[in-house]
Amino acid sequence: MTAHALPAFYYTDPSIFEKERKGLLSRTWQFAGHVAELKRPGDYFTFEIAGESLFAIHGRDGVIRTFYNVCQHRAHQMVSGSGRKRLLVCPYHAWSYDLTGRLKSAPNIDAVKGVNRSAICLTEVRTEIFNGFIFVNLDDDAQPMDSWYPGVREALRDYVPNIDTLEPLEWVEVPETCNWKVSVENYSECYHCNLNHPTFSTGVIKPETYDISKQDGHVLCHTTECSGLDAMTYPVDPDSNPHAVEYRSWFLWPLFSFQVYPGNVLNTYHWRPAGHDAVTVWRGWYTEGGMDSETIRRLSLQDRSTTVEEDIQLVESVQRGLHSRGYRPGPLVIDPKGGVQSEHSISALHNWLLDAIAE
Repeated sequence: MTAHALPAFYYTDPSIFEKERKGLLSRTWQFAGHVAELKRPGDYFTFEIAGESLFAIHGRDGVIRTFYNVCQHRAHQMVSGSGRKRLLVCPYHAWSYDLTGRLKSAPNIDAVKGVNRSAICLTEVRTEIFNGFIFVNLDDDAQPMDSWYPGVREALRDYVPNIDTLEPLEWVEVPETCNWKVSVENYSECYHCNLNHPTFSTGVIKPETYDISKQDGHVLCHTTECSGLDAMTYPVDPDSNPHAVEYRSWFLWPLFSFQVYPGNVLNTYHWRPAGHDAVTVWRGWYTEGGMDSETIRRLSLQDRSTTVEEDIQLVESVQRGLHSRGYRPGPLVIDPKGGVQSEHSISALHNWLLDAIAE
């Protein structure tokens, strides 16, 4: 049976996005930040997942925890932005919690008979550290990340053996006026690369070797060789590691991807949906200890001014087209042999989405 693109309403209907927010986005692993942002006890940062304000904090016991950003008294938000706290004190009535989320004190609470202080805690969110990257899941019963994305932790360490020493060098924020799935689908195929990404297709990868395979769990793995070393837009030492002239990407459904560019260059994509027709893409670039690197800075700038800018034009045009009464979803080009001109990865994304929405 021929697979077709999804009907437009999956991308344009606000009620579909609301269903995703309450279901899919609240039951899957979402990227929060990097452990390098929380080096000392009390360091914290806030972020949002599925419409919920959260914050991650480094405890005095060395454990990184995540909490809903809401006081258990009368619902004022606990913190904003990022910083360092010795104690978590609500700005509204000064109820205070320790770094594990337990209530420490509350003005005049002793006047209330029968209050069990030990039962009052900030609501914790499931948190995992995945090779230094902090992920959270609003579903307390969710399977661990290694069940969702089997083998990725080890494969990533194989391609980036120094990953434990890497820290963010730069975050690039890219707002896009489109549904998050339009952007994710665009990322998840290279059928459009030769025509639309000349710099990426000639100065980073070798398109004729590009393929995307669905792996166990909810993973799409992108594989290709690099362009000829004399054609690369940045220097690559082929002897620096066993995978120096390869490109790998592991997309973790639904909103995150680890990329390893030739030369052991780790970078990431993270999609943060803001509504049914708006998403922000965060590009992360990493170096040892977060030390400045002219090569990585130049590569980040090149990426933003070429591939990223080209993709913005593509995905926003698609979103406009999805509103057209003339659009009839066409067949996906699925080549049994795979390869760069096949959209089998898009079919996998559609199946994951439909399964999630049906739950």
